[in-house]
Amino acid sequence: MAFNLKKVLKALLFSSSQPLSIKDIQTAFARFHDQATAPKAVVDPTVAAEGAPVAEGEVAEVSAEEPVAVASGETEGGHAMFAPASAADAELYQDVPSLITAAQIREAMDELAAELRAADDIYLLIDGASGYRLVTHPRFARWIRIQRDEPAPAKLTQSALETLAIIAYRQPVTRTEIETIRGVSAEAGLNKLMERELVYIVGRADLPGRPLQYGTTDKFLEFVGVKSLVELPASDVLSPRQIDEWLKNAITSKPPADEEMGLPLEDGEGESPNLAPVDVEHVPMSAETAAEVFVEQGVVEPAVAVEEAPLPAPEPEPSFGEENDKPASA
Repeated sequence: MAFNLKKVLKALLFSSSQPLSIKDIQTAFARFHDQATAPKAVVDPTVAAEGAPVAEGEVAEVSAEEPVAVASGETEGGHAMFAPASAADAELYQDVPSLITAAQIREAMDELAAELRAADDIYLLIDGASGYRLVTHPRFARWIRIQRDEPAPAKLTQSALETLAIIAYRQPVTRTEIETIRGVSAEAGLNKLMERELVYIVGRADLPGRPLQYGTTDKFLEFVGVKSLVELPASDVLSPRQIDEWLKNAITSKPPADEEMGLPLEDGEGESPNLAPVDVEHVPMSAETAAEVFVEQGVVEPAVAVEEAPLPAPEPEPSFGEENDKPASA
C-alpha cells in the first residue's frame, strides 16, 4: 500500500494548535527518518520487569496495545522501511519518502481543503500568513462564542478602517502622516486598532522628535484574508511615489513668496519679476452716463421726478442816490 501523505498531514494539522508551515512539515519528516535510521537496542522482556526502570541507552519493549511501527533501520529507494504494527498502518509508516517537496505539500493541502469544503464539514483548511491550520466554519461561530462566554466581535468604524488602510499601504507610517492624509485626528483610531492587535509600534522615525511609526501585524493579514502585504490590491488612484511627494509638500508647505505672487523683491533678494510701468487708461464719463450705468447695474435705484412749484422772483432792493444819502427830515 502506498504512503498516504494526506492522512499524515491531516493528523499533523489536528495535533497542532499552531499553524503549520511547509518548513515545519518538512522538519517533521526529516525527524522521522532520523529516528528510523538511529540504532536502537531492544531490552529482553525477561530481564526488564513491568514498571522497572530501563537502563540508559536501552529501549523498553513496545506494548502490543500501542499501534506503533518498529523501524528496521533499513532504507530502500530513498524510502524508510518499517515493519507496520498492522496492515492498516502500512500506508502511514511504510515507504515514507525521504524528501517531501513544497509542491507535494501544497498539492495535498489543496486536496484536503477541497474535500472539507465538499463534505460541508465543521472544519475548514486555510492557508494563512503563518502556515496551514484547521479552523471551524464561520457559521458555527455563535455556538463557539456561547461555549467560551465571549461577546460578539465589534465591527470597525469607517474612521478606523481608513486609518488601517493608510497604515497597511504606507507602513511604517507616523501619526502625523496619517492625520495629514485624513485631515482629522487619528489617535482614537490608532488606539482601537492596537487593542484589536491589528497594528503595532514598529519603531521611531528619523525625524525631529523621533515620532512613533506604526505597521500591521500577522493578525491583520488573517483579518483581510491574505498571506502577505504583496497580495493587497494595488491602488489605482495614486502611486506610492506620488503619495510620498504629496505628503512631503503638505508637511513642508510654505506661504507663497513675493516672487511667486509677482510682487517686487527687497534689496538682496534677487531681480524682481516685473518692474515695467503700468498705464491705466481712464475713460471720462459724464454724471448722467454714470447714473445710467449705476441704474442698469442695480447699484442705485432710479430717481423719481417730483414736480415743484416755481419759486417767486426776488424783489429788487431799493437804491439811494447821492442826494438822497440821508433821509429827509419831516
